[in-house]
Amino acid sequence: MSTSPIGSADESAGADPMQMAELAHDESPYFNRELSWLQFNERVLAEASNDHYPLLERLRFLSISGSNLDEFMMIRVAGLVGQVQRGLETPSIDGRSPMQQLAAIREKLVHLSAIQQTIWRSVQEGLARADIHIADEQRVSPAAHKWLKTYFLNEILPIITPQALDPAHPFPFVQNEGMGLLFTLTRDATREQLIEMVLIPSALPRFVRVPDAVSGDSSVLYISIARLIQRYAAALFPGFTIEGDGLFRVLRDSDIEIEEEAEDLVRTFRSAIQRRRRGQVIQLEIEEDFDSAAEALLLDQLGINEAALIKTDGMIGIDGLAEIVREDRPDLKFDAYSPRLPERVREHDGDVFSAVREKDIIIHHPYESFEVVVDFIRQAAADPDVVAIKQTLYRAGSQSAVVGALIEAAEAGKSVTAVVELKARFDEEQNLKWASKLERAGVQVIYGFTDWKTHAKTAMVVRREADGFRTYCHFGTGNYHPITAKIYTDLSFFTADPKLGRDAAKMFNFVTGYVEPHALERIHIAPIDLREEIYRRIEIEIANAKAGKPAAIWFKCNQLTDEGVIDRLYAASNAGVQIELVVRGICCLRPCVAGFSENIRVKSIIGRFLEHSRIYAFANGHAMPSAHAAVFISSADMMSRNLDRRVESLIPILNRTVHDQVLQQVLLANMLDTQLSWWLHSDGSYSRVETEPGSKPFNCHRYFMTNPSLSGRGGALEAGAVPKLSLRRGAAA
Repeated sequence: MSTSPIGSADESAGADPMQMAELAHDESPYFNRELSWLQFNERVLAEASNDHYPLLERLRFLSISGSNLDEFMMIRVAGLVGQVQRGLETPSIDGRSPMQQLAAIREKLVHLSAIQQTIWRSVQEGLARADIHIADEQRVSPAAHKWLKTYFLNEILPIITPQALDPAHPFPFVQNEGMGLLFTLTRDATREQLIEMVLIPSALPRFVRVPDAVSGDSSVLYISIARLIQRYAAALFPGFTIEGDGLFRVLRDSDIEIEEEAEDLVRTFRSAIQRRRRGQVIQLEIEEDFDSAAEALLLDQLGINEAALIKTDGMIGIDGLAEIVREDRPDLKFDAYSPRLPERVREHDGDVFSAVREKDIIIHHPYESFEVVVDFIRQAAADPDVVAIKQTLYRAGSQSAVVGALIEAAEAGKSVTAVVELKARFDEEQNLKWASKLERAGVQVIYGFTDWKTHAKTAMVVRREADGFRTYCHFGTGNYHPITAKIYTDLSFFTADPKLGRDAAKMFNFVTGYVEPHALERIHIAPIDLREEIYRRIEIEIANAKAGKPAAIWFKCNQLTDEGVIDRLYAASNAGVQIELVVRGICCLRPCVAGFSENIRVKSIIGRFLEHSRIYAFANGHAMPSAHAAVFISSADMMSRNLDRRVESLIPILNRTVHDQVLQQVLLANMLDTQLSWWLHSDGSYSRVETEPGSKPFNCHRYFMTNPSLSGRGGALEAGAVPKLSLRRGAAA
């Protein structure tokens, strides 16, 4: 019998609100990728308006929505603009031309921008009631005014440079994400009128905080750097009367394209990073009451054609609010959370190799400490019996303990290989710095393929032991990044399985020496056979459904956009396979369409932590969830770029305890969640999952924060210490 996760023995999930729909003859079976992403960002914005969240956390979600939209404009919209300019008419998965997509995106952007400003005003009012004030023209005490003016004269005035905009002064270059002010002035002596531009240096903070000693009470006062300059601009323009001013912000095309025949990849990337800063303008954001003559000047000089013009009567540069989130007010933030060190590692006195040698273990971040991953490399660096370390680095962050451990290992004389991915978007410059530092320490640095990104997250340690060499492996669903490991939910799988070790070695040889792996025993690798394995597993479920056996597919991933995978899921649904998908972001699959996708349900989870782990599970002839299910973790989402243009890994989970944790704890809790979940409807809209009347709501993040993991708990905890989640049997809605 097929099953659907619509209830729990301990805590019940919400009733399914979705109704079956018919697919119209002219309706696409797929959702548009770009519009689906914008809907994801709208769900992020919904968290910013969640009254159950502390104020500074709401502000954090608001700033995240701003940085998300910025990246979307700089990459996705820039790509569409480029297609239009080149006359390309390649349709999207839902059949829209680039021009049609841009029109729909712009309409949605105006809507999202309005929502952002509404939320900002609401949060700003709440912060004021909590004695955190963001200054406007009305609220600055005499003491604060005196301090701010002194700060402006001493700290800001020497840095900024006004520039007249006339035929004698070329229009200045405005860098990507650059902000500036235009001032309309009248010279007092001659009544001559002119326009001056003041670019705000990126090195300056977005907000200035008035010291507590100045305010003299418990209130906190911030002022944006733009408002500070406007407030004291008279000191910048002596002999002039300021008739008006306006703030603007520019976003540019920031994608990097590398030619396959590039002779020197490092030099090519350094040059490309410089070009990024001068990319075509994609969006101009200005204040609602911006002077019309100044606006026309900006549009003309910046070459605004297909770019979006956003006018706002509120905050420009919503992403900058992240600076205020750092305010030390624990009462306005989520309760502090400290990740656990897994009990099994604790039982082995922190010796990761001893713990892994005993049995495979999986670590669930951020609920369990990323320090285990760092210690794995640190201990390998210090262990005299370790002879070799191999590591992929996609995003390592600006302060990477993992990189430091690799350097220590190389300096200790070990053979260390680091695959550094230069094409990790917006981390290219940081990765170049790490690569240079690693090379200086004696690490063999490899940049991988020119046309494929190495996205697999793998570390491999070869250790000399009494019975010969043993290979220890770490396979992750997320990056070796100490900061994101605290806020992204990811899985770290440690194993000493010889078959996985041999496969990992072949994968490294593929990346470092282009030696295509043969006779892989456990791992499936993109772009070689990962897609084929996903297809094969779906076909098995289809065959089981047709044979009357239990058939089900459970996916948890960040994005689902690949047409081939979607079509096979549609075929599986039509064969009677029950399909449950947890897709955080973009989903191009249209669920709950009668006779087409009626056995597919899709939900998105948005909450305190960013869902990032990728898990793929197949019933394999038994009712889900069961010990017989085929369960995989992966670095890959179900996107064409991941399956065809990246080096990715798909790792089978065969150890019984780890299998139970991944399937019956991590994945099942995501299926059962009601407090953080959104249903995707057949028309492309989303609505929050509602808890059934009389049932207790279930929050998967809270469950993981308060319960130890199954595979990492060791013998120190009783078997019943972890509440077991279960399903209420029934047919899928």
